[in-house]
Amino acid sequence: MATCIKEKKDETKQSELQVYSSERKSDLAFLRLDSLLEIYNSENVVEKINIDEIKEEAECFHVSGTGDLFSVQSQWKHVQTGCGYIQVDLTVCYNQGVSGDYGLQFNADLLGSGKPTWMIPGAFYKENRFEHNTRKYPRYDYRGGRHEEMVSDHWSFRSDRAALPAVFAWNEEMCGALCVEEMSELGLTGIGFRGNESTTSIWVNFPYKEEPVTFVGEPIPKPKDLSLYTFQPGQTVHLQLKIYTASPDLHSYDPFVREMYQLHQQEYPLNPWMSLEEAAELTAHGLYRWHYMPEHRILAETAAFDREFNNNVKGMGDRPHMHVGWVSGVPYAYALLTYGRKKGIQEYVDAAIDVIDNVASAIAPSGTFWASWVLGKGWGTGWNPKNTWLQARTIAEAALFLVRALRSEKQLGIHHPEWEKAVQSNLNFAVDHQCTDGNFGSYYHCESGDVEEWDGAGGILWIASLLEGSSYFDNNRYRSAAEKAGHYYERFVLDEYIYGAPEDVHLTPTSEDAYNAVVAYVLLYENNKNEKWLELAKQSADWLMTFRWTYNLAFPEKTFLHQYDFRSRGADQASPSNQHLHNYGLFCVPEMLRLWEYTDDPYYLDRTRDHIACFLQFIAREDGDFNAYKGMVTERFYNTNCFQPKGMMLTLSHSWCVGLVLYAAQEALPFNSVLQLS
Repeated sequence: MATCIKEKKDETKQSELQVYSSERKSDLAFLRLDSLLEIYNSENVVEKINIDEIKEEAECFHVSGTGDLFSVQSQWKHVQTGCGYIQVDLTVCYNQGVSGDYGLQFNADLLGSGKPTWMIPGAFYKENRFEHNTRKYPRYDYRGGRHEEMVSDHWSFRSDRAALPAVFAWNEEMCGALCVEEMSELGLTGIGFRGNESTTSIWVNFPYKEEPVTFVGEPIPKPKDLSLYTFQPGQTVHLQLKIYTASPDLHSYDPFVREMYQLHQQEYPLNPWMSLEEAAELTAHGLYRWHYMPEHRILAETAAFDREFNNNVKGMGDRPHMHVGWVSGVPYAYALLTYGRKKGIQEYVDAAIDVIDNVASAIAPSGTFWASWVLGKGWGTGWNPKNTWLQARTIAEAALFLVRALRSEKQLGIHHPEWEKAVQSNLNFAVDHQCTDGNFGSYYHCESGDVEEWDGAGGILWIASLLEGSSYFDNNRYRSAAEKAGHYYERFVLDEYIYGAPEDVHLTPTSEDAYNAVVAYVLLYENNKNEKWLELAKQSADWLMTFRWTYNLAFPEKTFLHQYDFRSRGADQASPSNQHLHNYGLFCVPEMLRLWEYTDDPYYLDRTRDHIACFLQFIAREDGDFNAYKGMVTERFYNTNCFQPKGMMLTLSHSWCVGLVLYAAQEALPFNSVLQLS
């Protein structure tokens, strides 16, 4: 694999550079760079800096161009380490005698056959949203679309929306990408793309712009956000970016993501606030003290940081609801149960058993768990597109951790017959409703049990539930169903587009889909040591890492996250439709660590360490710590202009966020010496 570069002149003798992959399918596929920069103001493009001269020296090209407003000297250097890429250093001089407000765009056209597809890590995947998706957020359409509905053939975004500020484009013959750091001398950078009948282009903006509209987390977008820089007479600035090319394989992003991570790993340090042991102690306290409601036998989904405010509004700052899995319920009760048993803290054990007993009693007419309990309403279906639907992932996750709780208790000689009955009802339902091709479906009718939505990978986590259930109950029927499902769901992994996990973002690609795929395929590999499952686990983990921050964000100076020096390296974007940093990747920490052992690939260890270290920050160490109470953990850290201003933090403790720290801290402890978190 190599990224190559050559000079070319068109019929008018105008110079251009062609950058291409040694693995391209034809000589007609390349990134064409026919100018050095496009200059724009608040209204339109005002100048294009064409290439005037190209000089080649060894592994380096010196490229220059001059316009009325700006002149550019640049160096294009082959970097041969790892996957290989082109490092572009631009020296840009403003030629005017009066100051001016301008933006600069570095543009590359991707040539070759076929319609394009895209990836901006963590922020944009392929078309990004199906036409029939009930959630509204940016969508790509080759034909164009209504911008007010967030449909377009072109998009520009701030770099801080991306886990790695890079834009990848594929056609049928090759892949091309541009990558930039979050910040430059001109401020926050940006990245974008366009694909239609006329052109396929990718670009970097100095400073950023967001077009055609700005996504702020709501169904109705804000107007475009065009950021300009005020250049002073004679001012010179230095800008950098990277160019990468590869084969048309949709997984060809992975070598470059790894390469950029290695660079950022050296540049952006971690900053865990505490040890695994301290994190477990604090979050066990927080889960019990702030989320367990004995009067309702639940782990409340949220608890307000501000207890005085919560009291003033009669408890409405809290959310006394409980999902059985996902955002509350059995997984976190399991974590509290195992911690309580190990430490001999009976009140934790009793609380956990109380919650699990409550969930185990909540079987819907379909034979599955009900999805959620709501104060004043009782058991119901959760946050699905239809109020009669139950979602596969929520139910499967509850079943998985109930099996784990059973196994943990059985090892201590403690039996829970009602738990066994409940989990078997769910596992039998999954097997009975599985399609002949292996698909479990994504949404079920709560009464009839009929599969009402087959699309998506929402059912992939049944694989893990059934495999662990097959071991506990010695049931080969469960194992066979899981293996059949593994063959079905591989299509989502190979397509680099896994979607459908969370209830509240209908059929959307999310980091949670990646976690579920990792867990499912690691367990399948452990089931029969089939190398196919290990390869799918690796590919799922690689896709997961496109959601994981490689760098530390530059938060505005006066914001909370800047003042506390929050390090974002290792945090995960929730999804393109739900843009904030979250800790749900802790869910698959044990499987990621075992994947590292099976593959001996340090990349998986390093990036799992990053995620753990990131969320050993902002666990309240005492009452009053960052305006929270001891043991509280937030759900959301705001990384960009979405939902809240960049640098803010949601002032609600979430049971799943607290519970996942508790779970992962216990699971990671046997690896403490290799994680070296201190």
